[in-house]
Amino acid sequence: MSDLLALCDEIAACQRCDLAKGRLKTVPGEGAARPDILFIGEAPGWHENQQGRPFVGPAGHLLDELLASIGLQRRDVYIANVVKCRPPNNRDPLPVEIDSCAPFLDRQIALLQPKLIVTLGRFSMATFFPGESIGKIHGRPARKGDIVVLPMYHPAAALHQPSLRKVIEEDMKVIPRILASIVSAPLPELHNDPTQLSLF
Repeated sequence: MSDLLALCDEIAACQRCDLAKGRLKTVPGEGAARPDILFIGEAPGWHENQQGRPFVGPAGHLLDELLASIGLQRRDVYIANVVKCRPPNNRDPLPVEIDSCAPFLDRQIALLQPKLIVTLGRFSMATFFPGESIGKIHGRPARKGDIVVLPMYHPAAALHQPSLRKVIEEDMKVIPRILASIVSAPLPELHNDPTQLSLF
């Protein structure tokens, strides 16, 4: 836990890209020290920039509901973002910003050692599935190296497109089955072919 706290302090002092100039607070992440599940979003928004905590705005409230639907709370998982500072006006993070934060995310994954990573949104998905379309591979887990990754739509997508809410809810329901099956049913690597993804 001390290593994780030290990493959060390092993120708070980061000046690696221009996002540091406009932030109020860094948003390193929060949750269990050794979670089964690591959720990775895209970048902090307005509310997160104010509080220094991930997913505390409307999308975060929906994430809380989604977690509750499978019997979990925020304290049971870890929640982080690809980018640790808010992009101006909630624009998409730039490649240089993603690259600047990438070592922080890599170290978080190494320290947390989750059984399952759930990517929320296309930028988070692209970290593990470059070149893929979230519309094609959402809700379909695959093993990437030593870890299983489940791509999902970002909860904010359901706020902008209500028709996606049911899709996100159904993808969320896959998580308990994945956790129960990780050891007994190994998943294939994804080689830019969504048909290779195993469904539970």
